[in-house]
Formats: sequence, structure tokens, C-alpha cells
Amino acid sequence: MKFSLWSVIKEQWMRQPPVLKEDLAGKTVIVFGANTGIGFEASKHFAMMTPHRLILACRSQSKGQAAVDKLKAETGYSKAELWIIDLADFSSVKQFADRFERDGGRLDILVENAAIGTSNYEATKDDWDISLQVNHLSTSLLALLLLPAMIKTAEQHSTAPRLVVVSSDLHYVVKLNKNISADPDILKTLGSAKYCTKKNMEDRYQLTKLFNVFFVRALNDRIPPSTPLVVNAVNPGYCYSELRREFSGIRAALDWLMEKALAFSAEVGSRRLIWAALAHQDQPDKLRGEYSSSFKIREVSDLVLSPEGVKIQDRSWDEMIEILAKVDSRVSTTVETYLSHSIAV
Repeated sequence: MKFSLWSVIKEQWMRQPPVLKEDLAGKTVIVFGANTGIGFEASKHFAMMTPHRLILACRSQSKGQAAVDKLKAETGYSKAELWIIDLADFSSVKQFADRFERDGGRLDILVENAAIGTSNYEATKDDWDISLQVNHLSTSLLALLLLPAMIKTAEQHSTAPRLVVVSSDLHYVVKLNKNISADPDILKTLGSAKYCTKKNMEDRYQLTKLFNVFFVRALNDRIPPSTPLVVNAVNPGYCYSELRREFSGIRAALDWLMEKALAFSAEVGSRRLIWAALAHQDQPDKLRGEYSSSFKIREVSDLVLSPEGVKIQDRSWDEMIEILAKVDSRVSTTVETYLSHSIAV
């Protein structure tokens, strides 16, 4: 599928359906990036469905606590939990997973929404470009570390947990030059200081959203069909967001005009996250490995579907597993125990 600006504009102007609702009694939901924007609004929607546990995963203690207090005031839900995680730090991701492993609870819905939108290169303490680490590597690491809990939940409670990765329609506009496409260490190259020039960083956010799509499709390909776990990616649409807070000058002015003309509120955008987490309860397999936008399953970009894209997807998966297994050996255990070595067709 090719990117169409007119199609995006029409979608932004269309009347959006109300939020999907389900009874979440007894279930556990985790939302990342839950202190602001679509993450907070999605948390509010989940809270109104009264899950047994609702975990707001945030980087800041003060902002996270403010979100918990606001959620309680606006919904009456009093069981929200604040858990701290910094996706720019692999050790923080591991500590979050350790805590959940000790907790021993079920996990029914995991919404991985946290992301940053900077186009400036910044090295993390793990020596990765911060955008690539936060938006892709740590997002994937946490999903893999929590995968056993989700599969255990499916087995013990006869349910089909959902892993929702928030991507973007911007993945449609990404073009990779042949040197990068053929690089056997594509992630290491993309995350290196040498590659992250000012010019190459201009499309960093959309590039990470492309790798979110690759991750969802690669993971789904390796989850045995008999495993009742639904992994999907969702586009929240163009919303008012803090993601673009670094914009300045003409770029900021143009974005301000575009917001006035096209942007959804964060609450409207969050409805799409809820749809990805709850839609097709009678036939959950419909959403396995899929990409959704505007409350519908959509075809991914032509690049993702091309033979070249399939090769990049599989090669980047193998490289990612090698990288993350060095961060935490549980990644290898998860792959060997729960995922198929052959790719499902």
C-alpha cells in the first residue's frame, strides 16, 4: 500500500466512532507512556472498564503520580498502579520485567505506546541512538520479557491476551537506501553516531515506526498458530501530542496550522489503541500480526510487503535478538521456549 496524503486528510476529517468497551473484570492491563497524551486517555478508557489491575508505566515519578491522581479524580477508579520505567536504559527495562516476574500476576493487555519524536542524535548510556532504543529496541525487549506472562495467562485463564504496539502511518513514507537495506548489521548501523548525521536523523521517528511494524510481523510469524496470543500494530492518527514539542521556527508554525486543520484530540486518538486491544473478541485471530488504522485492518507499506522488506524484517529480527539476548538472557529463553524457529506461512 502506498501513502496517500489525501486519504490521511479524509480520515482525519471523518467522524470517529465511540470507544469500544468490554468488561475487564479480573484482568490486568499495562499501558506505557501513560502519563500524557493518548497513553493517558487510553488508560482512562481502560479504567472505566474496571480491570482488576491497571498499571501505568511511566518514566517520571512525579508526572506518573499526577496521572494516577488525575485518573482517579476523573474516573473514580482507585486501583491504578504507577510503575517506573525508562526505555532509554536497558537496565530499567530489565528491572520492570523483574518486578512483574516477582509479582506473578496475569497479563491480559499490554499497550506499548511510549515513544520520543526527536530528530537530534543523543547517545544513551547503552550507546544507542535514543530514538532507536526507546521506540524500537526497548519496546521490543520489554515485549519479549513479558511474553511468557502473557502466554501463561492464556493457558491458565483460557483467554487470548493482546500485545499492541503503537506505530504510525508515517511508516509508509520511509525509504531505505540500498547500502542500508543490504547491511548485515542494519540496527547497529542505524543506531551508530557515525550514521546519525543531521540529514539522516530527519526521518528518525518514521524509521522507528517502520521497525515497530517489522517487529510485530516478525514476532507474529514466529508465534505458533496454536498459541492464543494476539500481537498487532496500530496507527493512532494525527493527534495533538507532545511528540512534536521540539519543533521550532517555520516547522513549529506549520505543525500548529496542521493541528488546527487536521489533528484529533488525544482522547479520539486513544480510541484506536483501545480498538486494537479489544476488537474482534469473537475472532481474535483476525488481528494477529495486523496493522490497523481508523478502526480497520490496513495493508502495510509496499516496502514492508516487498521481497526486500521481508529480508530486512527477518535480518533485523535476527540481529535484534542477538543484541537483546546480550542485554538479558531471558530473551533467548523466550525465543527458544515459546517461538517457532521456522517462520509461519
